[in-house]
Amino acid sequence: MKDTNEIIGLVAGIFTSSALVPQLVTTIKKKKAQDMSFLLFIIMLTGNALWSYYGFKKDDFPIISTNIFSILPNSTMIILKYRYKNNK
Repeated sequence: MKDTNEIIGLVAGIFTSSALVPQLVTTIKKKKAQDMSFLLFIIMLTGNALWSYYGFKKDDFPIISTNIFSILPNSTMIILKYRYKNNK
């Protein structure tokens, strides 16, 4: 049963973590990010970091792996928000 729960956790985390990827691709293609909320990505990044910490404390691989992955697209969006801030 633990293996099944871990698989469900990984699949759920993959879907949740990859939800930002389409927005990331659109932002890169259009080179525009002025309508994106900077605060949203700061909050998401903080949440992912805290979830990762929690996962390490609980020794829970699905929580650790999916939230560490989520840090990458959130950080990238923060960088793109700054990089494309004047593009219209």
